[in-house]
Amino acid sequence: MGEVPFETRWTFEDFKIIFNARWGRKKEINKEDSNLDRNRRYSDGNAIKSADLKYPSDMAVFEQFEQQERHHETKVAANSGRSDGALLKPLLPPFDSAETRSLAETLCRDILRGSPDVKWETIKGLENAKRLVKEAVVMPIKYPKYFKGLLSPWKGILLFGPPGTGKTMLAQAVATECKTTFFNISASSIVSKWRGDSEKLVRVLFDLAKHHAPSTIFLDEIDAIISQRGEARSEHEASRRLKTELLIQMDGLTKTDELVFVLAATNLPWELDAAMLRRLEKRILVPLPEPKARLAMFEELLSSSSWESGIPYDFLVENTEGYSGSDIRLVCKEAAMQPLRRLMAFLESQPHIVPENELPATDPVTAEDVEVALRNTRPSAHLHAHRYDKFNQDYGSLIIN
Repeated sequence: MGEVPFETRWTFEDFKIIFNARWGRKKEINKEDSNLDRNRRYSDGNAIKSADLKYPSDMAVFEQFEQQERHHETKVAANSGRSDGALLKPLLPPFDSAETRSLAETLCRDILRGSPDVKWETIKGLENAKRLVKEAVVMPIKYPKYFKGLLSPWKGILLFGPPGTGKTMLAQAVATECKTTFFNISASSIVSKWRGDSEKLVRVLFDLAKHHAPSTIFLDEIDAIISQRGEARSEHEASRRLKTELLIQMDGLTKTDELVFVLAATNLPWELDAAMLRRLEKRILVPLPEPKARLAMFEELLSSSSWESGIPYDFLVENTEGYSGSDIRLVCKEAAMQPLRRLMAFLESQPHIVPENELPATDPVTAEDVEVALRNTRPSAHLHAHRYDKFNQDYGSLIIN
């Protein structure tokens, strides 16, 4: 005969007793010991380490329920770098299912930990772009009293321009100066191979951003996520559902008082969907550096010791028209490599290996090295400059004359 059933409805303790008796639990779990262990593990306010957790398939049913209970009761402090000792929000909001919490834990890996240490002064030039970004993101956080009603903050900001002009650095400056929760999101963060998970990831992302408000969601290369719909007949249904969910969630930001900003960057703004352009209210052109900005970049990248060797900065500025900030960095790197190549050739010609403590220093960069670097490094972002200007005149928030 089987076990005699209980006369009343089973309780949680009854289930544990039957489970231990039938499947051979060697030691019955004492409730007081369990509570003591729980207090010991959470007394320091830190989250459980992943190495201490079991996979759900390896846990008994009541252990899974107990773990879910711990997630609800524990206040896990978010690692946001605050030092004022104030009680911080838990890392995850109270989601209604374990599946949603699992998706939220995946997205938490994209929360930027610490500061990128990129300040506004680090970005050379781009004064108009920096002013507009400060106006759209920084000032509403710094002076929330004035941004109400009609002056409510812009929820969507698009940074567009040639590659290598500093769009990502502007986003890093926002993360450094504003001290907000910064979600660094790419296409791999919200695209899943499982049916329906991509839309859930987008919804959970915005729920997390609202929970950790004020927060900034940075969508890098947004054209890979939400290009124009209906352009190609081969567009997959899952891609269309993802785009629709992203548009719905961004539309919901305008109906909430939480300070959640969507900061997007792209090199191909003309490929974005029209509905997304409407939701990205501020569309800011990040152009190629002007002569003054190029001069500041050369003076910073080339050391002061190289200045004594007579580097023609005016010649560099004049011959780098159409170069992006990334191209200018490559020019300086190529110029600095010329003395090192001469030194490497000398060391390789020696019959014996020179000890590390006897290695000679490199020579300073000369004007001839700069000319060679300019011949070997060509601009990479000047071909479509007129398309960016045309898009800025049609859709941009600031028309550059």
